[in-house]
Amino acid sequence: MTDGRFDDKVAIVTGAGRGMGEAIARRLVAEGARVVLTDVLTDEGEAVAADLGGAARFLTHDVTDADGWTAAVELAGTAFGRLDVLVNNAGVYWRRPLEDETADRLRRAFDVNAIGPFLGLQAVLPAFRQHGGGAVVNVVSLASVHGYAWQGAYGASKWALRGLTRTAAQELGPEGVRVNAVMPGPIETSMLPPDTTGMGDARFAGIPLQRAGQPEEVASVVCYLASDDASYVSGAEVVVDGGSSSAPAATPRPTGD
Repeated sequence: MTDGRFDDKVAIVTGAGRGMGEAIARRLVAEGARVVLTDVLTDEGEAVAADLGGAARFLTHDVTDADGWTAAVELAGTAFGRLDVLVNNAGVYWRRPLEDETADRLRRAFDVNAIGPFLGLQAVLPAFRQHGGGAVVNVVSLASVHGYAWQGAYGASKWALRGLTRTAAQELGPEGVRVNAVMPGPIETSMLPPDTTGMGDARFAGIPLQRAGQPEEVASVVCYLASDDASYVSGAEVVVDGGSSSAPAATPRPTGD
């Protein structure tokens, strides 16, 4: 995709060293954007930025650090002259029974998955206001739509980010800032639990499309919401889950009459 949809636009993408963040950054650049990639994975992030060339810059950045957010916004301004898009993609994930979870681990999930995007929203607003608005896309999760066993810390933090998305859409809309959420289901990234059963895609038989998604499939939805094609879309929650949220579980195809 190289249709120039993001010509003259500048974006920050967090967690862009691999997985969905990398796919989002690559798609934005392919469509004409210049992108500041951030991640705590310095080697991976630098490699992606180098491959993208002059349209990309990389910054080692922990999203829980407010000063790091200031540095990311300043880099967008000094390198590219403006800022139009923020994609809050960085996140942490693990599975653990509630009775074995700890308050410190719960705080860590909230720090990265909810407070990080909150700090990002605050940091980008002055730059957005200079050009009359902007677009924020929060990568949330299907775990903010359904409750999943063993995901108490992760799910709770993603429900918080879903609420933040809705509140921000309400508060910032009058300033021309759109805020939307993308809710991926199982996606083929390092966060997807490994197949220890040897079943392959059969693990996803309960999903109507019967497979895990690809990072590029999430990136295409993120880029739509960040683009002017979605100029009247704000406060939306778009699931990218192969149809799994359309019903509690897939039912067998009927036979006969």
